[in-house]
Amino acid sequence: MKMQPFFASLIWLLIFGTTTAFSQQMRKSDEPRIAPLSWWVGMKNPNVQLMVFHKDLGTRTPKINHKGVELLKVNQVENPNYLFLDLKIDPKTKAGEFNIVFSEPGKSDIVMPYTLAARDAKQKKAQGVTNEDFIYLIMPDRFANGDASNDVIQGARETNLHRDSLYYRHGGDIQGVIDHLDYLQDMGVTAVWLNPVLTNDMEKASYHGYAATEFYQVDPRLGTNELYRQLADELHKRDMKLIQDLVHNHVGAEHWTVKDKPYQDWLNNWDEYTNTTYKDQVLFDPYAAQSDKRKMTDGWFVPSMPDLNQRTEFMQNYITQSHIWWIEYAGVDGFRLDTYAYNDAEYMAKWAQDITAEYPSMTYFGETWVNGMTNQAVFTEGSTINQHFDTHLQAVTDFQTFHAINKTFTEPFGWTEGVNALYSTLANDYIYKDPTRNVVFLDNHDVSRFLSIVGEDINKYKSGLTWLLTTRGIPQLYYGAEIAMKNFADPDGKVREDFPGGWTGDQQDKFVSEGRNDTENSVFDHVKKLAVYRKENTVLQTGKLMQFVPEDGIYVYFRYDNQKTVMVIMNTNEGEKSIKTQRFAERIQSHTIGWDVVAQREVDINDQLTVPGFTALALELR
Repeated sequence: MKMQPFFASLIWLLIFGTTTAFSQQMRKSDEPRIAPLSWWVGMKNPNVQLMVFHKDLGTRTPKINHKGVELLKVNQVENPNYLFLDLKIDPKTKAGEFNIVFSEPGKSDIVMPYTLAARDAKQKKAQGVTNEDFIYLIMPDRFANGDASNDVIQGARETNLHRDSLYYRHGGDIQGVIDHLDYLQDMGVTAVWLNPVLTNDMEKASYHGYAATEFYQVDPRLGTNELYRQLADELHKRDMKLIQDLVHNHVGAEHWTVKDKPYQDWLNNWDEYTNTTYKDQVLFDPYAAQSDKRKMTDGWFVPSMPDLNQRTEFMQNYITQSHIWWIEYAGVDGFRLDTYAYNDAEYMAKWAQDITAEYPSMTYFGETWVNGMTNQAVFTEGSTINQHFDTHLQAVTDFQTFHAINKTFTEPFGWTEGVNALYSTLANDYIYKDPTRNVVFLDNHDVSRFLSIVGEDINKYKSGLTWLLTTRGIPQLYYGAEIAMKNFADPDGKVREDFPGGWTGDQQDKFVSEGRNDTENSVFDHVKKLAVYRKENTVLQTGKLMQFVPEDGIYVYFRYDNQKTVMVIMNTNEGEKSIKTQRFAERIQSHTIGWDVVAQREVDINDQLTVPGFTALALELR
């Protein structure tokens, strides 16, 4: 006897719950599901492809009876537990829930409800992150614990909670981020980038978020889908933005589509385990062997992270639609694209076009951890060195300026060494379509903290921070940099330590000035003064850049527009240096006074200027 659709839907909801319930527990890999989790009426692209998973589904005939929803095609695949349904949603379709009924003679119907929601016209989303912004990067598990009730989730593969371990979870969560948004806003931050928040139901070291086992669920140890949306809303109330960290290239080995693949080529398969070579050069090397290219893109990042085969249409839709879903559901404003170079280039170009077509203001930047200007620029859209293929990638995490600012303070001044490395790197900006969209940084979750790189010299450190907030591009600060957190990435966990004060019972609270020592407050104030100035003055956002060839370890550059001019003098020598300002008359023009943005005092620049050792001055010319 066939089960009536209403009762089947009711049982479905009782067993599998709503989005909220999904977010409060770990889902089992064999649970029935539909991806995308839901969809919307009135999207620019009227088509959506549903991947439906249910035991022995493939032999059944699906039917949809909802006005305006047309089932264009039913795609069967090797695995009978899957069907891919191509739907077209008429623009006049009304929002609401409908049932998808899967029938087969002699068997009870399988009834799966699906929701088409109305788009929220008042919701802020896809605003884009631009050079007007200042990004703050947070690893949620290590920032602040706002809800201790979700520290351990029963049924998860990993239930260890040890704050003294580099590899286990520490309990930080999205509520902890929400609790400290005023702190970030006060510091001048305008955009928050969280390392991936999706469920990582892995047996160990799952805290970092880069081995997803679900695409439509925030990890319950970090919060719920609704809480993630609340984070976006709270940011938007403060005129701040949310950046979502995406991983196209791979998933965790416990991902439900890995445990039961839709078809054999769902992953990039090898006769025996094959790791990627991490050798980006083969992607543009005119003499490269095809086998080397395949190893680079199809080899697995690590054994626990299976490599997704992005060349199939079903996989492409599965990934892209999940990203559109998070924009529409949560109000995401920008994307950071993890391990960009390891993806299928054709798919990533199509992905970028699909996202932009739906959300013209949406921005995204790719992680291209490579060495060499051309190696990096070749991945960006409209690059002058990539004439035959347009990636449509708007920007990258600028590892070249990162390498250069490190050399600035760790090498003696020379023809190509020291600060000349920074000058030379920026001199090559002509190879980008728009270098001002690149994200500049001193450190992140994968590299040693800048304070340790410069030998814990606070003057060098502040000079680097001054450069970060006054150079071209979008500045990104790693959590804790404003309170001089330090350590080397040996291993990575050492640069992913807890923010002091983020946990109840912490002996020190660095979120407040009373909990910071004099050095930490000095660094915090340095960041805040520059960041707030940058936020209030377009000259450091969209102003033009002019740099002068470094001489004797002194690097001078200007940011300027029609309203203001800011002069930055960086002394990379141990001792103080005097400079003749006449050399920079081209930009100083008739100005005789510089207002020190950090020290809040006037500086005479009429003839000669003395700069202390390892110091960078940011002067607004008056």
